[in-house]
Amino acid sequence: MNKGKLTLIVPCYNEEEALPIFYKETVKVLKTIDYSYELLFIDDGSKDQTLNILKDISDSDPDVTYLSFSRNFGKEAAMFAGFCNATGDYVAVMDADMQDPPSLLPQMLEILETGEYDSVATRRVSRDGEPPIRSFFARQFYKIINKISDADVVDGARDFRLMKKDMVDAIVAMNEYNRFSKGIFGWIGFKTYWLPFKNVERIAGETKWNFWKLFKYAIDGIINFSQAPLTIASWSGVLMTFISFAFLVFVFIRKLLFGDPVDGWASQVCIMLFIGGIQLFCLGIMGEYMAKTYMETKRRPHFIISESNKKDINKIK
Repeated sequence: MNKGKLTLIVPCYNEEEALPIFYKETVKVLKTIDYSYELLFIDDGSKDQTLNILKDISDSDPDVTYLSFSRNFGKEAAMFAGFCNATGDYVAVMDADMQDPPSLLPQMLEILETGEYDSVATRRVSRDGEPPIRSFFARQFYKIINKISDADVVDGARDFRLMKKDMVDAIVAMNEYNRFSKGIFGWIGFKTYWLPFKNVERIAGETKWNFWKLFKYAIDGIINFSQAPLTIASWSGVLMTFISFAFLVFVFIRKLLFGDPVDGWASQVCIMLFIGGIQLFCLGIMGEYMAKTYMETKRRPHFIISESNKKDINKIK
């Protein structure tokens, strides 16, 4: 007996090597569950043969839908496009590189079927194969964002999660342009079961996330879900004002006692440069928030779909 429908959202960017393997292994798992399913592939403006492979797969499998962006909009936009076009009672997000094991799907469905949880999210309990410096900064990021924001972001959390449609609808309702899905998942609430698994290395192709992109992604997450950087900037200003006043008193007293306010100019220059650097740093923080606000007010679409094998889709949102 069919228990309902599962939509599997798969963002793809230059995944021509991994896609055939992913499709074969995922369909093998999906055929073992008592659900009808839809594989919803999002081609994020790939420059290789990803789109052609998706076309071939969809021609041979009626359960496969592909959406192709007019350009590269990023993984966040790809996931959002998937959420906007998902039709299943349950919706899952996973990567095409096999770092999100399809074999976990039956277990995730069983947990949701109990009715106790609204989503099942995965988290890595190991980072085997990942550079140590990257692992260190990743752990620090999770510690920082959980301390300074109201978004519950679990250490090692992956985008790979299975959700009820009600939760997906809540995500779509958050129509903000600057998206950080890990924060959104935690902010909207709902009861989540965390499923641990050991890290799995990419099956083929190359990662699209270098250190700089991950760093920028982390900064975006902090700015999107916390006002702490602005508070730090404000208190830095107060601290620098106090230090400047204390130094002014020191110079005045030194003039009265020794009559030589000129000596020590080098240290004064260093202090001035230090305070100037703090000011520019604080201006940079405020500039980041202003830039985010500017992008929100422009109301540009999150994505533009140029091609699909289905007609009833949200092409622009």
